Amino acid sequence: MNRTMRALAWAAGASFLAAAELPAQTAPADSFPVVTLPGTQLRTLHSSATGRNYDIQVSLPADYARNPSVRYPVLYVLDGQWDFKLMLSVQGGLVYDRWTPQIIIVGITWSGANANYDSLRAMDLTPAATRRLPGSGAAPQFLSFLKDQLIPVVETTWRADPRRRVLMGSSFGGLFTLYALFTDPSLFAGYVAGSPAVTYAGRAAFALESAYAASHRELPVRLYVAVGSIEELAAPVQEFWGVVRGRNYAGLQLETRVIEGERHSGNKPEAFNRGLRYILAGP
Repeated sequence: MNRTMRALAWAAGASFLAAAELPAQTAPADSFPVVTLPGTQLRTLHSSATGRNYDIQVSLPADYARNPSVRYPVLYVLDGQWDFKLMLSVQGGLVYDRWTPQIIIVGITWSGANANYDSLRAMDLTPAATRRLPGSGAAPQFLSFLKDQLIPVVETTWRADPRRRVLMGSSFGGLFTLYALFTDPSLFAGYVAGSPAVTYAGRAAFALESAYAASHRELPVRLYVAVGSIEELAAPVQEFWGVVRGRNYAGLQLETRVIEGERHSGNKPEAFNRGLRYILAGP
């Protein structure tokens, strides 16, 4: 090979190696399809009680179409922007392991591409107003939305069993779950409260329970309450469920759990898993 041919061969090889070392060209981000959750659907409802719009995320059981005569339990999940997808996975595992039946899952969240969830949940999920949180204390209106609008829509649109409604929430969602329990206990058959904010507004949850106990001796529901062992709410939540247990409410089936080694948000997968399993294990 003469000098000219060797130079051409070297140049070609160098070009090949340089091209091989260049990063692969990637397509613009907007050219990829958006990830969706298979088997789910989205509805939007306007609440006349709160004046706000809500996105309602719905997952039907895998065997829903094959069993037209079956009515299913319904799990209403607060803070659906975070916990709807979590519960799809949790429920799938529980069904696979035959701990729970197939259910309808309804996630409830606020509409809008840039919804301020922290602000909105501080309004709708709290039973008392505080100066620190503008608009707080709208739990009565939000409960009216659930009772008068959302539940009727769910139970007329899908084959939902009104005898097996379950309400689930964490933090402010857990506080609202307790508010619903002591305000209108028959609305749901089961309640799952993860790390409920029982210290909010001067221990409003304790006041709600005390007011209920003043005129009631029965509480015929299934209730599951959990808290992380190393979160600030660990002691107050355990104090709260001790008060409830001490009432000896007729008909109350109560289970509680301290999630070891977890803080306020990290305990949700286990708390919700154990809670749903407990609630739906009943007759």
